[in-house]
Amino acid sequence: MTSRGPGARSRRPAGDPYGLMPRTGLVAPAIAAIVLVLIGSLTAALVAGWSPVSIGGKGPSASGQPGNLVNPTAAPSNVVVTDPKANIPGSLVYVKAGNVWIQTAGQATQLTKAGGASSPFWSPDGKWIYYIETIQQPGYFPQGNLGPAHYTMNVPALSRISPDGLTNQTLLSGKYRRGQFTWFYWLIGPAVSPDGKTVALFSDAPDPTLSDVVLQLYNIATKKLTKPNLAENPPYGQQDAAWRPDGKVVLYVRNGRDGQRGLPQIYQYNVATKKASPLGAPGYMRPSWSPDGKYLAVTRQTPEGTDVAVLDGHTGAEVLRLTNDGNSWAPVWSPRGDAIAYLHIVGQVVDLKMIGLTGSGPSWTVAQLPDVTENSGLDASSGASWYIPPDQLPATPPPSQPASPSPGSQSSPAPS
Repeated sequence: MTSRGPGARSRRPAGDPYGLMPRTGLVAPAIAAIVLVLIGSLTAALVAGWSPVSIGGKGPSASGQPGNLVNPTAAPSNVVVTDPKANIPGSLVYVKAGNVWIQTAGQATQLTKAGGASSPFWSPDGKWIYYIETIQQPGYFPQGNLGPAHYTMNVPALSRISPDGLTNQTLLSGKYRRGQFTWFYWLIGPAVSPDGKTVALFSDAPDPTLSDVVLQLYNIATKKLTKPNLAENPPYGQQDAAWRPDGKVVLYVRNGRDGQRGLPQIYQYNVATKKASPLGAPGYMRPSWSPDGKYLAVTRQTPEGTDVAVLDGHTGAEVLRLTNDGNSWAPVWSPRGDAIAYLHIVGQVVDLKMIGLTGSGPSWTVAQLPDVTENSGLDASSGASWYIPPDQLPATPPPSQPASPSPGSQSSPAPS
């Protein structure tokens, strides 16, 4: 792909990773500055046709009971309210007001304070929490026919912090320089490989004027990014990495459009063969593997909103619907295999809920468990990550048999 001159994009305007801005070359600096302060993962969600808007108590909750019709008021930005009855093994990390929080044994502790954090992800050994930190910096870059202009940018960086909050490291900055110009490339949604050596993320590096935001692999030892040769759907980009527990496959979501609605599609990238193929039907995103690698908890997109479902990890067919309220998304599977946590919105307040699974998949017995957080106002775009120490895990993954229903089949919403 070749550039069409200084500051030009072959596919999209600078600072617009998913092609949302007009492609006329006449984007005013004030508009561009507004675009720059958006966190990339939220932009990706908007492209996929979903945003966390107020939809009140529409529909039944995940337990099948009527939704809460009273819009709650979120706790202050420095407070997360937890339910001690949740009985969560290990530790969950999530984001509130742009800061990473860790919740262990019913106690939530704020780890970062700068207010620019998103997308936390545990390292497999539990020694680090990887995340994206955005830092406000000045920029100077041409915008189409307008010539160079000065901007205030939020430059992303791949960072990691120790669970005690004492050590914080920046691994990769998205700052981009070309001669006299300063801009940035996106870094979105890190996911660490099971061997702890590679971070899958999404970026338009090394030259943001020539690329969409696509899957890239960051080698922690060599500090280098590698871009797999994957088919794209310009200008929508890719998102939502998930490593299979054996480390041989990493899932990602290729964004697209169907008229005015987003059309996300899960793809599987084989690390050894370097080939990718679609997994199941379109309409699913935010995959999270079960510990045994047989199933996926996903966000299911519908005209009514988003819900949490379970897919067969081999065929991509839907085998279980866990919520039916249209207000639930971003599931994360417990490393013990017996629960799934997910984000849920009431009014404008986002919290983390949890569903318990007992028995064998896909015929689990499903039960709504106490909420992880209450009226806390978590960041809608970041999701959660879960770590449980090895001595608290079962000796072998919970017994389950992979389901192989015909593509497109699905179950009814599971009762509590």
